[in-house]
Amino acid sequence: MKNVKVVISYDGTAYNGYQSQPDGNTIQDKIQLVMSKLLNQPMIINGCSRTDAGVHAKEFVFNAEYDETQSSIDLNGLIRGMNGLLPEDIAVHSCEYVSHDFHARFSSKGKEYLYIIDTSKVRNVFLNSLVMHYPYDVDIKKMLEAASVIKGKHDFAAFCKAEAKEHLKSTVRTVHNIKIEKEGTFINFYVSGDGFLHNMVRIIVGTLIYVNENKLNADDIKKAIETGNRELAGKTLPACGLYLNKVFY
Repeated sequence: MKNVKVVISYDGTAYNGYQSQPDGNTIQDKIQLVMSKLLNQPMIINGCSRTDAGVHAKEFVFNAEYDETQSSIDLNGLIRGMNGLLPEDIAVHSCEYVSHDFHARFSSKGKEYLYIIDTSKVRNVFLNSLVMHYPYDVDIKKMLEAASVIKGKHDFAAFCKAEAKEHLKSTVRTVHNIKIEKEGTFINFYVSGDGFLHNMVRIIVGTLIYVNENKLNADDIKKAIETGNRELAGKTLPACGLYLNKVFY
């Protein structure tokens, strides 16, 4: 048996997220179907994260074990074959053999997400599914000052989708860093941490957007964290602007 680590990117617009679903319209389903054909055996892959419908990935990692005696294809052939058979909005960048104790999710030491907003006054219709249009002035300094309250180890119950909390043992996570950078009309929010709750990054950035609009301040964010009250944090931004940017091992 071989264990292979694969790095991909994808535009999640057309999919119901990463995680396999009965209708088959997920990133996992598309990849498993193609790998099963190429490797001549049923394949189940282990993803590093469960991205939601409409969320994208610049760097997504999965691993999969397979019986190499069932196929003579090498790693370069696997890359070429997958890129030839997968939909055009999913791309394979690399494959490598790893030890059998490597697991894309459980071996990860952390992740970095990127959220992109476009502050141009007129909506770019070609970017509707890739960024969130926000045609307003942005005070990066003010948002970074508020973001300092979010960084660190906290109970992030107020930054999690309500229904998702019922299935979690803990809502404590560590946010290592939050960066905000301007690139032309685009504002890039980078959030890195040891793990993230359902909608956590979209709520963090939504909270900072509320800070920009003077609807919340640093003290309000502290209170949201202390109480775990979802209503005290900012709005959940749409999925279109969110990208899994890096995975750390």
